[in-house]
Amino acid sequence: MRILLAAIYPYAFLLLYLIIPFDNYIRALPNILLAILVLAFPFIVKKGDFKKLKSLPIAIFLGLFAYLLIDSLSSGRLAEDFNIIKKVIITVGLAILYIPVADVKKINSAIIFSSLAAILFSVYNFVLITDATGSFALGDSPQVVESLLIDRLYLGMLCTFSILISFQAIQKKYHPDNNYYLANILINALFIVLIASKIALVSLFVLVLIKQFYGQRKILKILIAALSITAVAVLFFVIKNEKNIQSSQSENLKSPPAFIENSMTYELRAVVWNCAKSIIDEDGFTLTGIGFDATKNELVSCYESQISDPEKREKFVSERYNTHNQFLDFYLSAGFIALLLFIFFIVISFISTRKQFFPTAMLAILLMYCMVENLFHRQIGAYYVGFILIVLMTMHEGAENNRIKNL
Repeated sequence: MRILLAAIYPYAFLLLYLIIPFDNYIRALPNILLAILVLAFPFIVKKGDFKKLKSLPIAIFLGLFAYLLIDSLSSGRLAEDFNIIKKVIITVGLAILYIPVADVKKINSAIIFSSLAAILFSVYNFVLITDATGSFALGDSPQVVESLLIDRLYLGMLCTFSILISFQAIQKKYHPDNNYYLANILINALFIVLIASKIALVSLFVLVLIKQFYGQRKILKILIAALSITAVAVLFFVIKNEKNIQSSQSENLKSPPAFIENSMTYELRAVVWNCAKSIIDEDGFTLTGIGFDATKNELVSCYESQISDPEKREKFVSERYNTHNQFLDFYLSAGFIALLLFIFFIVISFISTRKQFFPTAMLAILLMYCMVENLFHRQIGAYYVGFILIVLMTMHEGAENNRIKNL
């Protein structure tokens, strides 16, 4: 029985990450797979497998989860906040359920095929919508938004994962698989451009810069990276001056540069971040936070009082938009302690993996997406943060094995 479960277990994990983008269409299957993994785990896990959890970043993240649970429970708001806390449970659970899996390459392959499947599905939908409407439009058009399998932000994240995994898998010497990985990189990169996923494009640019710090000729690469960053900074500064943007404390902000103004999400984040700032200014320093549900309630109150346009106000109130920033969300909902633990997790993770490009790049993706999204407010976000934790565990395990071999 144990042998059979041990053989099935990795493929259940692979299938889980393969179908994550299709959650809206096969909602029960991910939960079924998670149940299978949970039930099989005690029968196949070995004592030595728990060594994978012996890393400081993982310990800090487990500490963050424990604090969120204790803080919510002690404040009497567990029932209201459990919808968010259970997403953190999924992230932690996936990291723990992974430890009996011997080969992370299976999950990497699942990410690649999952991305390609999501792209094919979205392109097929786009063709159908274009044929039905008789018009063709890319970028931020409603056609693109409606055709995507999942939210553009998370689809861009999945494509970025796929590109990074493929790049890491390419061998320096000729290998037939290199052609497939290169083709996958091109397909995903082109798709990101076509759907105009700005955060994904920024992430890819940052990853290219980070790569300059690895490999040979580091001085030249670092110089190129510094010049590129300077050029981009100058470009933003020039555009900002030309448009004469002046920020204010209300939603009546001056129009940003065209490439930002065209984003359907810019105004949303401008308003919610302004409201989050107002809440912080009014409530002052908080050590333990007010709760995830209470944070949304205060944001809704802010929308009702600060948004003058009735239609826009109704949209924000009915949707109950969150902070769209994981750092702000942790601070407002669980206080300075939660924010400190989360920042500590990211910083220690960067320090622990700084010599390895792949985990460092994954952490960079996590950091950038946390700046514009509350990843733990969506189940798909919890799944992908869980994947990042798995990468950190895998890299730590590989580094530990190399250390032992060198003794």
